[in-house]
Order: sequence, then C-alpha cells, then structure tokens
Amino acid sequence: MKILDLYIIKKLLSTFLFVVIILISIICVIDYTEKNQDFIKHSLQFGFVFKEYYLNFIPYMANMLSPITVFISTVFVTARLASHTELIGMLNSGMSFRRLMFPYLVSSIIIGIVIFLFGAYVIPKANKKRRAFENAYVNTGYYYDARNVHIKISPTSYAYFESYNSDIKTGYQFALETIDSNKLVNKIKADRLVWMDSLQKWRIENYTLREFKNNVESVKKGATIDTVLDITAKDFESQHMIHETMTINELDKHIQKLQQRGAENVSTFVIEKYERYTYPFAIIILTLIGFIMSARKSRGGVALQISLGFILAFAYILFVIMSRTISGAGDLHPLLGAWVPNIIFSFIGVLLYKTVPK
Repeated sequence: MKILDLYIIKKLLSTFLFVVIILISIICVIDYTEKNQDFIKHSLQFGFVFKEYYLNFIPYMANMLSPITVFISTVFVTARLASHTELIGMLNSGMSFRRLMFPYLVSSIIIGIVIFLFGAYVIPKANKKRRAFENAYVNTGYYYDARNVHIKISPTSYAYFESYNSDIKTGYQFALETIDSNKLVNKIKADRLVWMDSLQKWRIENYTLREFKNNVESVKKGATIDTVLDITAKDFESQHMIHETMTINELDKHIQKLQQRGAENVSTFVIEKYERYTYPFAIIILTLIGFIMSARKSRGGVALQISLGFILAFAYILFVIMSRTISGAGDLHPLLGAWVPNIIFSFIGVLLYKTVPK
C-alpha cells in the first residue's frame, strides 16, 4: 500500500465520519423536537434522555443511513479530487483506473466490517434499551388483542388461548394438549393461565387434567398448579420491530423456535438475518459506484455529483424496502430478497464502469 492509497483512505474515512456526525445531528434535533412534549409530560431531564435514549438511538440511525453516508462520502472525496485535477495527475503518472479503485475498496471493506459487527452485536443491544425507553415514555400502551390463539410449544405439545390480557398477563379458557404418534396423551383445560413474575412460571387456575393410558381415561381437578412452558409473558408483548433487538445468535435461536411452533411471521426474522450479512457488501458496491460516478470532472461541480449520489443512495434504500416487503409477503425467498438490491446495483456499477473514460 502506497502513500497515495493511505491518503485516499484517510480522506474517505474521515469524510464518512464527518457526514455521519452531520446527518445524525440533524436527525437527533428533529427527533428531539417531535418527542419533546413526551419528555416534558414525564418530567425527564435532558441528561437522562440523552443517556437512556439518544446514546442508543444514534448507533441505530448511523447504521441505517450507512449506505447513504458512505455513498455521499465517496462522491464528495472523489469529486473534490477530480475538480482539483488530482485524479488526472494520478492517471497520467501511469496508475490504471482499476488500480485507483483499490484504496476505495479497502476503505469500504473497513467500513463494511465495522457495520457488520455493530449490526450483529452492538446495535441490537442498544435497540433493546431504546425500545424500552420508547415503550415507557413515548409510545401509547400496547394491548394483545388476538383471539383463539394456537401455539405449538414443543414437538408434541400444543397450547390454546381463547383470549389474553397483556395488562395483567392472564390468558383465559386455556388448553394444553400433548399428542404423541397421533394419539392424545393428556389434556389440561383451565379457566385462567396467569404469569407469575416472581416465579417466572405460569399458574394454571381451576383446571381439569385428563390423561389417556391404555385406552383408560383418568380425570383430575384442582384449584391451582404452577408449571413451566416454552412461552412466557414476553411472547404476548408488542412484537413491533423486535427483530431489531436481537443479535445474530439470538435471531438464529428465535427463528428455530418460531419454525418449531409453526408461526407465520418467520420470514421477518429470516430477512433481518440475511440483510445483516448483505449490508457490508452493499457498502462495498455503493462505494465503488460512487467512485465511478464522480471520477470525471463535471460541469455541474461537486454539488451536482453529490445530488446524484443522494438520489442513487435513496434509490438503493427504496429497493431494500421493496424487496423486504415482497419477501415478507411470501412472494420472494428471503435470501433472494436480501440480495436483490445488491445484485441490481452491481449491474449498475458494471455498466457505469464500462462507460466511464479511463
């Protein structure tokens, strides 16, 4: 790696950091203005809000906007080099256009690795605190309103609720069946199932237990019995954007659990998992596209090239949202849905590379 490579890498990384700080500062000011009334209503001090909310909000937004920020940074740095005829000097010295892309590739790999590690492990933990803060002070109360809920809690056990009250963590008209080899082994029916926070267990109230053995049925009734099930009260809390609060390892375990239960919303978590792996590649692709777009001197100057960079970066995010929606609806495999934006923009990058003067 030459001094010239280090010069470009330093320029690109510092500009990327600067753009992130500027954009996040603007977003935080807008967000604080929107939520200020909620903070005032709960008499929250700015120090508490900053520590509990914004220190966790900033990494989340920085990661989400990384395709935009890395693209803008690349366009800005390259356009400046082109406007000062520095690129021309590099090319005239015998450096090939492809060799000139090397420091950009290295920079994008560095940013991509950081983005992946943050997205896989750091940001999910921050999102847990951010969502807890929003649920406590910003969002309106959540109420679980599903009716006639069926849940597969193990390979042989199936639970049923007629209704569930998330405020008091109580399920009504509960039933639990154990079926082995297509035969009913036992069945519990109860008026209520109450979550006990102190015990981290469920309490079954006014129950009837029927057991079937050797074609003989036995019936037992009781007032209460405590038990552990592969579901907790958290499974009935708000699931909105909960996939963002899980690390890669937690996502794998949660996906496996949902698949065992036969849940319908597995695709949301599978898409999230695949997107975390494809995001670093998006950083690399957009960095190289940004370099190719702005490598030649433009009559419109740096401002025009940065504007084009904004448009293309937002187009990428639009493709991500569209592919996620289509995959979530089941019309596209989650793995393909996660890669579609990268595939499309890879073709765009190849076309731009073939048309740029070298």
